[in-house]
Amino acid sequence: AMSADDVESNCSSIITLVGDVTGRIAFIVDDMIDRATSFIAAADHLIQRCNAKKVYVIVTHGILSGDSIREIENCRSIYQLVVTNSFPISLEKRRQSSKLVIIDVSGTLAEAIRRTHNGESISYLFDTPV
Repeated sequence: AMSADDVESNCSSIITLVGDVTGRIAFIVDDMIDRATSFIAAADHLIQRCNAKKVYVIVTHGILSGDSIREIENCRSIYQLVVTNSFPISLEKRRQSSKLVIIDVSGTLAEAIRRTHNGESISYLFDTPV
């Protein structure tokens, strides 16, 4: 697994590789993806230098500025990009990539807001199997 802390474009990214990914599926996990450059570089590194079998990029907020979605689609090292619907992605952008998977978290967020508003515990959301 890999965690990419994306920073400004004129700085380098901090990458932490956890475990041996040789012949295995690797996950790059982050809170958001704006531009795809560092994610593509990390995926290329995992495939080409660490011999990972597949790379999934999993992020909470898919900002996907500029040509990011097209760059992800053209990147042979990224198998799939998984994001939540916490940030709206236009239909036009969604159609640009077969690799993009959007997970609906609206129900979970609505329940968390409701529970917080009513003074109820939100730990229920994490303790209860779906």
